[in-house]
Amino acid sequence: MPDKRRTAAADRTAVRVALWRAMHVQVDPPPHVFEDEIGLRLAAPDDGWRRRPDMGVKATSRARASIVARARFIEDLVVEQAGHGVSQYVILGAGLDTFAQRRPEIASRLRVFEVDPPGPQDWKRQRLIELGFGIPKWLQLVPVDFEAGQPWWGQLAATGFEAGQPAIVASSGVSMYLTLDAIAATLRQVASLAPGSTLAMTFMLPLDHIEAEERTQRQATEKFAQAAGTPFLSVFTPPQMLVLAREAGFREVRHVSAASLTERYFAGRTDGLRPSSSEELLVATT
Repeated sequence: MPDKRRTAAADRTAVRVALWRAMHVQVDPPPHVFEDEIGLRLAAPDDGWRRRPDMGVKATSRARASIVARARFIEDLVVEQAGHGVSQYVILGAGLDTFAQRRPEIASRLRVFEVDPPGPQDWKRQRLIELGFGIPKWLQLVPVDFEAGQPWWGQLAATGFEAGQPAIVASSGVSMYLTLDAIAATLRQVASLAPGSTLAMTFMLPLDHIEAEERTQRQATEKFAQAAGTPFLSVFTPPQMLVLAREAGFREVRHVSAASLTERYFAGRTDGLRPSSSEELLVATT
């Protein structure tokens, strides 16, 4: 049985994402878009976790598909950039990300920086050690107290990040919890990185820009987030997000739609599994 004090230190949203990733492997028929059950091992939920209200197989299918689609897209991008010689990978709001544990043949060729609040990160460090993964020398856990206004950039530099070398920076499932000013500041900071750097960031669409059949579920999700003390603060249309990235100083920007993720990763499926229309991606390069 997991230590309840440690489990309580894990971010609830990060745990939910990890469980949905595992559910994809366990309940959705192959081919699997993304295979990750290490996050489930890290979270170590109670035996009845699949019966949780937020784990309903049918009710969460599109959210689950979005989670694995964005993870696969970002990981494909990281592998591609590593092949082009990029040697630094920064994960903002890493949560229970398991790239370093699942893909050591790629990750060990990079410097991987996981940026997260100190409490959840301490918990994750301990779980990685307990499960035998440890913390390899090429993995840096970078604690940043976002609530106290601690700048992530300074902490990143202190752990060995080289600003003069290109990097890939990923931020998934985070922007909706940030203010516009905070998002703009993050974009400006990443845009100042060395030429050849890439940002992949997810963003939520306004309610009236998503499919009608998903709006009730989206409203329920926002109410749940509000009650949990993590309200949605920022949503964007794709043109708004592209303008924001251009104004931040990126050389090239592009929008990756939910429809394109469906075509790329879910074509030919007979089970109807496809990503939610609520979340899409920005990819921007310096």
